[in-house]
Amino acid sequence: MASLQLVFRHCFTAPSSSPSPSSQGARLQSIPGRSQSPVLRGFTLRASGIASKMDVPVDSIEASSRTALYPAIQPYATGHLEVSELHSIYWEESGNSDGQPVVFLHGGPGAGTSGGNRRFFDPEFYRIILFDQRGAGKSLPHACLDENTTWDLVKDIEKLRKHLAIDKWLVFGGSWGSTLALAYSESHPEQVAGIVLRGIFMLRKKEIDWFYQYGCSAIFPDAWEAYRDFIPEEERNDFVGAYHRRLNDDNINVQLAASKAWTNWELATSYLLPNEDSLKRGEDDRFSLAFARIENHYFVNKGFFPSDSFLLDNVDRIRHIPAVIVQGRYDVICPMMSAWDLHKAWPEANFKVISNAGHSANEKGTTAELVSACEFFKHSSC
Repeated sequence: MASLQLVFRHCFTAPSSSPSPSSQGARLQSIPGRSQSPVLRGFTLRASGIASKMDVPVDSIEASSRTALYPAIQPYATGHLEVSELHSIYWEESGNSDGQPVVFLHGGPGAGTSGGNRRFFDPEFYRIILFDQRGAGKSLPHACLDENTTWDLVKDIEKLRKHLAIDKWLVFGGSWGSTLALAYSESHPEQVAGIVLRGIFMLRKKEIDWFYQYGCSAIFPDAWEAYRDFIPEEERNDFVGAYHRRLNDDNINVQLAASKAWTNWELATSYLLPNEDSLKRGEDDRFSLAFARIENHYFVNKGFFPSDSFLLDNVDRIRHIPAVIVQGRYDVICPMMSAWDLHKAWPEANFKVISNAGHSANEKGTTAELVSACEFFKHSSC
C-alpha cells in the first residue's frame, strides 16, 4: 500500500478565532469568501506541557510508509466524567501522556469503544483519548435515551477536552463517528488541529432510507429478510418507526428481540466479505440493546439537526483544517455518495477511496489508509 500522498501548493496559518455557535449548535453560519484553491493551513497542537506547529509549504507530503496497526496497549488512566445530573461518560487515556492528543469518536451511535481502537495511533507519539458516548459501552446509565442528543455529545466532548487540560486535538471518527466529528468540529473549529474521517455518514434522509427502508436490501436480500420479517407487513412502510416502537416497549424481552434484529442487519453488511467475528457481537444482549436503541433514537429524531443538509451547509467552518477522508468503495451502510458529496463541498481535504473495502475500519485497505493518515499528522508536526 503506497503511503499517503497529499498535494497542496500553499499554506498559511488558519484564523485564530471563528464565529461561536449557539448553545445547541444549531445556528452555525457559513464563512463567506472562503478560497476554493487547495491549501493546507498551518495549525498548532497543544497538550499539557507540549506544543508543536504544523506549517508545510511543499508540493507533496509523504508520510511514513507504515500502514499496519500498532500493537495492543492498555490505558494508563481511566475514569467517569459526570456530564449531567443523569449521565457519566467513561473515558480513558493511553500512549504518551505528554504526546499529541487525539480523540477517537466511536460509531453507532451506541457502539462504544474497544481496545482495538487504540491501535490506529503510534503510542510513543500520541496521547490517545477514547470515551464511550452517552448510554454506550461503560458509560452510565446504560442504553439511556434521556438527555441523549447530538448536541449533548458535542458538549460532552468539550467537557472532556477541558477536563483533560487539552488545548487542541486531532479528531478521528468513522461512520456515526464521522457525523459527530463533523458536528463537533463545525461547532468548535478553534479546538480542532486536524480531522480523520472514515465511512462518511451525515444522517440525511436518503442515507437512512437507503439502509433501513430500501436500497441495501437489493444487495443483501438474505440478511434483509430477518430484519424485514421481524416487522408485520402492515408496518413496513416505515421500518425505523416500527423498530422504534419495539425498542421502547415496556417489555424488555420485546426490546431485546428488536435490538437483535436491528443490530444483526448492520453487522451482516459491515464487511465486503463476510466476517464471523463481527456477527458474534450481535449475540451480546448488552451491546445490542444500547446499539439499537440509541442508533434508532437518533435516526427517528433526524440526528437532532435543524435541516437535512446541516453538516454540508456548515462545512465552510472547517475547510481551513487539515483533513483526510477515507471511504470504502463498496460500503453499503454508508454508501460513497455521502463521502463524494462531502469531498465536493470540501475539496481541500485529502480524499482516499479504497477500491476493495466495505464499511468496516478493520478491512485491510481501510485500516492501512487510516494508519497512514495518522502517520501523516505525526510526521507533519515539528
